[in-house]
Amino acid sequence: MSNMPPYPQEGVQPQMQPQAASSNKNGLIIGCLIAAGVAIPVLLICGGVLVALLLPAVSASREAARRMQCSNNMKQIGLAFHNYHDVYRTFPPAYTVDEDGNRLHSWRSLILPFMEQQALHAQIDFSKPWDDPANRTVAQTAIPAYHCPSSPGDPLSSSYVAIVDPQGIMSGENGSQMQSVTDGISNTILLTEVDTSQAVPWMSPEDIDLATYLAVTASSQHNHPGGSNTLLADGSVRFVASEIDEETLKGMVTKDNGERAGF
Repeated sequence: MSNMPPYPQEGVQPQMQPQAASSNKNGLIIGCLIAAGVAIPVLLICGGVLVALLLPAVSASREAARRMQCSNNMKQIGLAFHNYHDVYRTFPPAYTVDEDGNRLHSWRSLILPFMEQQALHAQIDFSKPWDDPANRTVAQTAIPAYHCPSSPGDPLSSSYVAIVDPQGIMSGENGSQMQSVTDGISNTILLTEVDTSQAVPWMSPEDIDLATYLAVTASSQHNHPGGSNTLLADGSVRFVASEIDEETLKGMVTKDNGERAGF
């Protein structure tokens, strides 16, 4: 009968065979490496799929925010138009002219005091053209409220233009009184939004005519997918889709005896 006890004596640690311990350790390391080699590509693939799924949603959310800011810009301009009317009893003309009928300044310059830009307005020499050296400093000052945040164009350009038409509110060098808008101020267009191809220097007395407005509205070139923001004479902003009927738009531009139409 052996004198060896059947169990390890108390306080005596069993000795592991060095070779077996080393093999187990190496196997564990190899197993971990294999698992990592499988898991990392899977994680990368899943991460790529998630990013691809999230990007359109993030992009759409950002565009929605930019479109809202664009609408707010136009509402601020609409409020300025109404405050201008309260003071002068007329909306601003599309542009001012000199004695020879040459265009000097835009409505965008005329409403500056009502856009919290009194100091800038005071620097303008309205007796000289907008691009005269005397007005260069002002012309090179960006007005964020005149530029759509979705437009990649020059920040000194204006995304918002009037539709200059003899039958419209913005008919030229003469302003229109609110009571002359017999078609209803909630049915008559003051301004529209345009993309970079039609944008103008904000201080320039340039806008668009009715034919151009109809063409750009029907085109696929917009700052926002599917259409553009439009400012009505009551100060509200509506989104006009590219598919809108042409006759409806013509009726919306005229201020009196035009076809009453709504969005």
